Amino acid sequence: MDAMIYTAFTGARQTLDEQATVTHNLSNVTTTGFKAELSAARAVPLLGPATHGTRVATVSTTVGHDQQQGAVQTTGRALDIALNQDTWLAVQTPAGEAYTKRGDLQVSADGQLQVAGMPVLGEGGPVVLPMGADISIGDDGTISGIAMGSDAGELVTLERLKLVSVGDAQMLQRRPDGWFTSTTGNALPGSETGGLVSGALEVSNVNAVDAMVAMIANQRGYEMNMKVIQSADENSQRANSLLRVQG
Repeated sequence: MDAMIYTAFTGARQTLDEQATVTHNLSNVTTTGFKAELSAARAVPLLGPATHGTRVATVSTTVGHDQQQGAVQTTGRALDIALNQDTWLAVQTPAGEAYTKRGDLQVSADGQLQVAGMPVLGEGGPVVLPMGADISIGDDGTISGIAMGSDAGELVTLERLKLVSVGDAQMLQRRPDGWFTSTTGNALPGSETGGLVSGALEVSNVNAVDAMVAMIANQRGYEMNMKVIQSADENSQRANSLLRVQG
């Protein structure tokens, strides 16, 4: 009887873990450049006495992120960029260099180019733009600008964004703060072939309908496991009653 309860218990726990992942994805359905987390269940042997050799724990783990590109929406804003599918933008975080698909760039009060409050990296380090300059970003990440008060209106190259190419999703891992880093812990080299679309943003690749269906399925799976536990408990109580009667 305990095997029945244990199996249902580990199944219910795994369902709750998977539900947490689905809920996290759904909460970011409107987050620019968000990549959905992928989860999977795996069996882990239960360490203990030999009598428990048949027990296996079900554990839910995050196996990476969905690399599929989200829809690209045109905004017309000069500092909005939609990165190509295999291209990521490098940023400087307190924990080191990280990468993101967010492209809603902002300029701070001191001229620093940022995304989500973190400095955007160029080929020469954090990008700092001239105050009041009319900025444009090319398809290869080149930042050009016309200085404020320039009579000739000459367009000059200011910097080039550090873009990295990630063909394999296993090259990156998501940190708890939402930024992605190299699985090796080292900074990735800049890519000469990385590209983007200026004046556009890539939206989240989370499908709200699929996420809602997954939430319903997880809820039903949890309820089913709890009913199994309840049935096992009731059967155990009946068996104990019969033993008491016979005694």
